[in-house]
Amino acid sequence: MTSSLFITITLFLCFSMSLAHAETKVVMYGDSVSAGYGMKTEQSWPYLLQQTFVTENTPIKLINESISGETTGGGVARIEQVLKRHNLDKDDWIIIELGGNDGLRGFPINTLNSNLTQMIKAAQASEVNVALMQVRIPPNYGKRYTSMFEGTYGKLAKRFDIPLLPFFMEKVATNPNYMMRDGIHPNVSAQIIIRDEMKSVIEGLVSE
Repeated sequence: MTSSLFITITLFLCFSMSLAHAETKVVMYGDSVSAGYGMKTEQSWPYLLQQTFVTENTPIKLINESISGETTGGGVARIEQVLKRHNLDKDDWIIIELGGNDGLRGFPINTLNSNLTQMIKAAQASEVNVALMQVRIPPNYGKRYTSMFEGTYGKLAKRFDIPLLPFFMEKVATNPNYMMRDGIHPNVSAQIIIRDEMKSVIEGLVSE
């Protein structure tokens, strides 16, 4: 093999490797509010956001691994499989948006804390960047439980030194025009608002 051919092949391989890492994968690991509950997939905010990234030629691939009704226990059970299936690496992210169903069912705070901890550790063990989203629940579960539940997220983010993302339904949760009749799930009209909110959040994560 001539030296010029060797150099050409080496440059080509380096270029190919750079292209392979040019796109950052971001896995949205949540429940029904990210799964597009009660609507078509193409109406949900993750789908709309990914289309925006494509249109703007943004090197981010948003992968939605959210499941309606998912609890933190369910999240623990499948996280290893999700990490492997998408071949995530040190440049990629997983955003954990789970716990709402735990809270609505009154699960013990220790269970919530333990399950979130296991998911964070699993992602970090795979050298994948992980961010935790703040989750809120209706106040009718009692001040003490609600405070302990919501406070768990900040404590874990501090413990593991990971980003704590703001509750992405903050702008729509108290507006009945953006919520379904159950008062829990955002409707179709809210999806664009959440899309725009999460666009800046995800772009900020990737640029870190």
